[in-house]
Amino acid sequence: MTAGKDQVLLSLVLPAYNCRQFLRGSLEKAVVYFNKLAWPFEIVCVDDGSTDGTDRIEPPDGSVRILRHDANRGKGRAVRTGMLASKGLVRVFTDADLPYGLDCVALAAYYILLKGYHLVVGDRTLEGSVYHAAVEPLRSFASRVFSFFVGRLITGGFYDTQCGLKAVGGEVADLLFPRLRVNRFAMDVELIYACLINNLDIKRIPVILERNEGSTVRLARDSLRTLADVLLMKYARSRGAYRLPRRPSTHLVPLHTAIEQVEKYISAKED
Repeated sequence: MTAGKDQVLLSLVLPAYNCRQFLRGSLEKAVVYFNKLAWPFEIVCVDDGSTDGTDRIEPPDGSVRILRHDANRGKGRAVRTGMLASKGLVRVFTDADLPYGLDCVALAAYYILLKGYHLVVGDRTLEGSVYHAAVEPLRSFASRVFSFFVGRLITGGFYDTQCGLKAVGGEVADLLFPRLRVNRFAMDVELIYACLINNLDIKRIPVILERNEGSTVRLARDSLRTLADVLLMKYARSRGAYRLPRRPSTHLVPLHTAIEQVEKYISAKED
């Protein structure tokens, strides 16, 4: 998949559940940000069966599409719906409150489009990351245990699987996401796991927390579900479910009017 005249450069996917208080602001912020960069972009928001009035929010302009699930099916299912409905050469998903802002989205797009990575993941443990969310002690302990378990047994050293920022190339999304099966919060683990199985190139980037609207994870219930999902991943791998028919393309945009802007933007941020 390479750039055409009318190709969407970037798709931003936002899974949303009971986000009425802040979703409209997030959509408007993203539209303003990418319009300033003059990138061909789209924003695909998936309302995952919200019950607080989120379903009544209208798109702020024509660059935004809002898809709706008739019931709550889980973050993983919402992300999968959005990624497969998107058209971008690079597709990024993050939380609906844009917790790490949008500079990291542009940086992830840079590594996908110009540096040839298949997957870019935010990592709160990297030098340069700033993460200061207040977390209950029990939740913090459970998170560390989960990260250690998954990092050692599933994702081969990728310990921060749950950071709410992931980006893939469009062909990776089209080939890989139909093969993913996890519907809830462990979908981040499954995505990394599937990329590792296929020997795809992964880049970790630091993130800076700008906003935190809280988590919808319920510790006891979702811990058990996550354990079951991890076991499902192991079974799915044994059945060859994650194996891709070919290696996805990299360096997706050798020639595109937006590339000079991407390079200048990233250079300015690095300076």
